[in-house]
Amino acid sequence: MKTRVKELRSKANLTQQQLANLVYVSSRTIISIEKEQYSPSLMLAYRMAEVFGTTVEDLCCLKENRELEDQREDL
Repeated sequence: MKTRVKELRSKANLTQQQLANLVYVSSRTIISIEKEQYSPSLMLAYRMAEVFGTTVEDLCCLKENRELEDQREDL
């Protein structure tokens, strides 16, 4: 799943480890989310959204991801 985690983390001048510490996960989890290899749980997405002062919808690009999923279903 596409997210804005890397973009928002960079803007906030946070390392992957710093973000991981703030949201109580390992840096590997943050790396996997940024590489779109892992989708965050709702609670993790909420915690990250709070750190960045945004919404879960914005952080996780929910509209864009839903449209991509809808396109796949149409095939």
